[in-house]
Amino acid sequence: MADQEVPPELGRLWRVPTAARLGRPAALDADRIVRTAVELADRDGLAGVTLAKVAKELGFTAMSLYRHVGSKDELFALMQDHVGAPVPDIDPPPGQWRDGVRRWALALRALFEEHPWLAEIPVSGPPSGPNMVGWMDALLRALRGTGLDWGAKVGILMLVSVYVQRTGSTDRQMAEGRRASGLDQAEAERAYGRALAGLVDPDRYPEAAKLFASGVFEHPADPAEDHDFTFGLELILDGIAATIDASHRADR
Repeated sequence: MADQEVPPELGRLWRVPTAARLGRPAALDADRIVRTAVELADRDGLAGVTLAKVAKELGFTAMSLYRHVGSKDELFALMQDHVGAPVPDIDPPPGQWRDGVRRWALALRALFEEHPWLAEIPVSGPPSGPNMVGWMDALLRALRGTGLDWGAKVGILMLVSVYVQRTGSTDRQMAEGRRASGLDQAEAERAYGRALAGLVDPDRYPEAAKLFASGVFEHPADPAEDHDFTFGLELILDGIAATIDASHRADR
């Protein structure tokens, strides 16, 4: 594809060279803008990132940023791609796709934990930047040799990435709720279980009543073990395995 055919926002995302302007070098560039925006997001959350706030942090006017970043949504895409480096090096041997997908999901979860605002970026389309495409490629390499078609592989990519994103967002919101209540996770789960045990009518909610009477909330899992996330991820991996087996049976 010729350079002039690349949409401007993709050109900036991939740092496609543009015709140099005469005169002094620009005092501002996309990399500096993105680094500053990431610092603001890490400090104040995604809500703390606007073009006006980034410009103020840099000592420029907001209008001066539009030469390098076309919109706030484009800035978010640039930020996402920026923190996506380095891309995980995942290339498991044939037959070990499960370990590869698990490592990919855990690496993505670690990225969300390092930059919690990532989970709040609206999904406006498939991965488009060089680092995000690198993440895509890493998962596709893990699925190489499974016999699945491209549609199934893309579906797995979407499923696993959305699962990591949504659990990251939920974890962040629940952590904020616990901080507001002054309780740690174990205390919050015990308080929840005890309160609902006294409210849930077994005639109206028979199975829920059994759950709250079981005492499961009295002995919550160690948060460090990330039990809920791991449990859900293994269910997804089981589903992928079933899909691979069904594909092989169909081929035979």
